[in-house]
Amino acid sequence: MHQPVIDLKHFILRPWRPEDDIMLVKHANNPRIASNLRDGFPNPYTLSDARSWLKLVGENRQDVILAIEVNGEASGGIGLYGLKDVYRYNVEIGYWLSERYWGKGIMSKAVGAMVEYTFTRTSWFRIFACIFEYNPSSMRVLEKSGFKREAIHRKAVMKDDRLIDEYLYALLKDQWLVSSGRSASAGSSSD
Repeated sequence: MHQPVIDLKHFILRPWRPEDDIMLVKHANNPRIASNLRDGFPNPYTLSDARSWLKLVGENRQDVILAIEVNGEASGGIGLYGLKDVYRYNVEIGYWLSERYWGKGIMSKAVGAMVEYTFTRTSWFRIFACIFEYNPSSMRVLEKSGFKREAIHRKAVMKDDRLIDEYLYALLKDQWLVSSGRSASAGSSSD
């Protein structure tokens, strides 16, 4: 899948590069970030972890996985992970950002840009995200982009030796088209 570059004035969404390894460790090596992500995101986050992940991302041709570049540094990540089979028009969005930039509106703008990209440049019809119960900030990020809470999966996640609820948020293309003032014929192209 095409890896776009999206310039959002104060930061850029762009493909990851092998030379992002040092900045990835600098910004990702934080237990407060890891606690809000799936266990595949290691803590501590080492240079070896960064290089392995960047190699994996470089080989991925099915998903859209971008760095969030702030002040010239890869300071976070955002990705669209497409589902298969009968769920092939669904895509999961996932994201994280360096704690240094929390509360500055960066993630809300990044998610909004990825929503627009998804619904105008791909064939995906539904974007969803799964948020841990103790992360209301991430829930607000999604709500600002028009996502609606669809479900609470009770005690569905084992994180840090605790069973917790997972909140499922989703946004449908037709709802986004109406709320963004676009016509239903917009966004029919596919990458």
